Amino acid sequence: MWQKIPRWLTNKYLLTGLAAGVWMMWFDGQDLPGEFRKAAHFEDLKASEGRLNQQIQHTQSELKLLINNPKTVEQYAREKYLMKKDNEDVFLVVDSPAVK
Repeated sequence: MWQKIPRWLTNKYLLTGLAAGVWMMWFDGQDLPGEFRKAAHFEDLKASEGRLNQQIQHTQSELKLLINNPKTVEQYAREKYLMKKDNEDVFLVVDSPAVK
């Protein structure tokens, strides 16, 4: 029976090396599919970082306007927090979905 199997396939060092390679590629904590998932997640995080940096810049520019301009503070309070003066009425206009 052993005569039918090629000699290089019965080499215990080759079989051990192949088993270790398969284990490291598919079953280890740093396997190939896991590494590809990590790389894709890293790309998503870099894109998210770009969006957050833009948001930070926008918020910083709004903050500069709020610090330097009292009219901007009033406008911001009216738009974002729906604040009003004592003698005013506030009407909210909400777009409703089109009726078919």
